[in-house]
Amino acid sequence: MGTAVTDEEIAALAATAKPFSLALLRWGPERARDGAGAIELEHQRRMVALRADGVIAVLCPVASDTVAGVAIMTVPAEEGARIMAADPCVRAGMMTCEVLPCHGFPGDSLPG
Repeated sequence: MGTAVTDEEIAALAATAKPFSLALLRWGPERARDGAGAIELEHQRRMVALRADGVIAVLCPVASDTVAGVAIMTVPAEEGARIMAADPCVRAGMMTCEVLPCHGFPGDSLPG
């Protein structure tokens, strides 16, 4: 952390913050259930479609035995929770999902 940041720069950035929601997907007790591969493929299809529709701004699968993925959603947390409750893996008990309100800064992106 070498860049010096002033109080004014922090305030200017904070003034641009917009509401988003953070979906945190964790592996659940039914992760290895019969038919898990097909259910997970439908989960992936749905998540990619939500990304293509602009409901998910950033989609990050996680290589972990506990955390399945993270998504920054462009909808309020309550709507995000309803959307994620209908996810095939969540419905099958393969994943659990917690959706939290958060803020982000327009223009932020992952490096190319």
